[in-house]
Amino acid sequence: MRFIGGKSQLLSDIENVIIKNTYGNERVFCDIFSGTGSVARYFKPKYEVHANDFLHFSYVLQKATIENNKEPLFKKLVAIGIVNPIKFLEETELLNNGNHETFVADNYAPNDNCNRMYLSKRNAMRIDFIRNTIEVWKNQELIDEIEYYYLLASLIEGVPYISNITGTYGAYLKEWDKRAYKEFEMARLDIINNNKANRSYNVDANKLISELEGDILYIDPPYNSRQYAPNYHLLETISRYDKPVIRGVTGMRPYDDVKSAFCVKSEVHSVFEDLIAKAKFDNIIMSYSTEGLMSTSQIEKTLKRYGIESSYKQYDIPYRKYKSKISNETKELKEFIFYIRKNNPKINYFPIPILAVAEKVPEYHTKRMKYQKSPLNYIGGKFKLLPQIIPLFPRQINTFVDLFAGGCNVSINITAEKIICNDINTKIIDMYRTFHSTDRVDIINHIEKRINEYSLSKENEEGFIAFRNYYNKTQNPIDLYTLTCYSFNYQFRFNNNHEYNNPFGRNRSQFSEGMRNNLILFLEKIKSMNINFTSQDFTEFDISKLNHDDMVYCDPPYLITTGSYNDGNRGFKDWKDKQETALYNLLDNLHKQGVKFALSNVLTHKDIRNEKLIEWCKKYIVTAIENDYSNSCYNAKKGKSLEVLITNY
Repeated sequence: MRFIGGKSQLLSDIENVIIKNTYGNERVFCDIFSGTGSVARYFKPKYEVHANDFLHFSYVLQKATIENNKEPLFKKLVAIGIVNPIKFLEETELLNNGNHETFVADNYAPNDNCNRMYLSKRNAMRIDFIRNTIEVWKNQELIDEIEYYYLLASLIEGVPYISNITGTYGAYLKEWDKRAYKEFEMARLDIINNNKANRSYNVDANKLISELEGDILYIDPPYNSRQYAPNYHLLETISRYDKPVIRGVTGMRPYDDVKSAFCVKSEVHSVFEDLIAKAKFDNIIMSYSTEGLMSTSQIEKTLKRYGIESSYKQYDIPYRKYKSKISNETKELKEFIFYIRKNNPKINYFPIPILAVAEKVPEYHTKRMKYQKSPLNYIGGKFKLLPQIIPLFPRQINTFVDLFAGGCNVSINITAEKIICNDINTKIIDMYRTFHSTDRVDIINHIEKRINEYSLSKENEEGFIAFRNYYNKTQNPIDLYTLTCYSFNYQFRFNNNHEYNNPFGRNRSQFSEGMRNNLILFLEKIKSMNINFTSQDFTEFDISKLNHDDMVYCDPPYLITTGSYNDGNRGFKDWKDKQETALYNLLDNLHKQGVKFALSNVLTHKDIRNEKLIEWCKKYIVTAIENDYSNSCYNAKKGKSLEVLITNY
């Protein structure tokens, strides 16, 4: 659809501005002046999209393609014999018997009482028939809301292809353009299902802005004094089909109630400032033009007043060139894209830039995300925190390195071209390698054989101890997993000789049906992934081949907690100031190298503050995480731990 200020040619530029200035974990995108919806549709695969426009026909388009996530089935129409509703609407023979309203044909096509040449008489009659039929189907409850808006949007998007105009409906051509002779066809709309709760609105932007919040606000307001309503009056009338009192040569509908203050020079700056001041979005991106009523300096001043001044950017994009009709000088029309980050921090526990809060993650998001749980019960495991952590990771990752993999909960839920799962605990890594290389049936059979051989159960401690002694002599990785299934709290503990020494889990632990199913799902998952398992001290891991498309995630032992894995008495390296400092240096080097990283840690635990971490992380982005470690021996019963995710992007 030809539309004043349409952004179809600038979509990649808008996307580049977003990529350069955001963290990659944004979820909610709002297109508050949607128009034909080209921007909203473009970004729908990546975000939950909220689309708005004051014009009703635009709202219809967004209802059908943005809010809607599924192709309509038209079951009730099919039941009465209308198998293909669009073909029915396009091909049903039109009878001039007065059975339906003919407002479009009476007022926008040549006839005895009208000279307007927007549409041919045949196409105008077809549009009236379709519009009336859609309304009848709705009133008779033969179509639901989704089907109604889909058909109406298909009608509206088909109209410009047979309209006798140069671009807008502010005037019609006095001679018939060849497009007007074409037979009218409804548009076949492509529906993208992004599995998100998208919304569409038909409200004044400055009123709606107070009710919305999100990550990215895209603003594409009218630039000049040309009001949109009169330029698209015919589409608006077809959409509403309210048979308005029209006037003038062009048959204009009244539009006083939908005039935009952005088209009035004396009002545009104040209404723009009002919009920016009310915006509860972290990132604001705005399109404008050299033809606009506001100057770039006015826009810059306003954005900086309500945003973080140092984040402000202006991108100048040559859009098209045109010859002035008055002179021979060639003018260059530029499109501007402005960016600023809003200065609205949500929390400030410490004098560090904590930019997001776990409680603010939308409830629907945490509920809809499904994550695979590791079959290992590993101290400090991140499974319960995945709905908060993974949405903060970049969307596109080439190589993902889980440097302190532990229970592997993060690694198996990552989408990346290649995944490296590393941990200093060689026993755990050997188990993962065996799981990855051994047939699933063979693994389950091996486990069941050992259970039968040693009569393992929740009550048989003698059998458990005998099996533990057997494992410590043979060191079979599958036996280690089986052993943990009957041990206290399902945990992994080794002495300094790397012998398993976790006690029996009397009346609690066993290889249950749930654990069996979880293990099978885990085995299927890792076998489908391009994943490598390595066992190195983090200081020896080679980062030299990583680049800006890669990411390193670190979940190390926490310096100020008392977890048994970092006390130095479990056969593997302990965690002290030396290791903490070495990790900071590694992450700083990754940052210099342009590699993205994320670090899970705690700034406080009970009454203890990790002053070294608090000082170091000031130069990066810190996100507060609501933690819950019910199986952790360092879980604070009095006082709270402030868990965070620290990122360099």
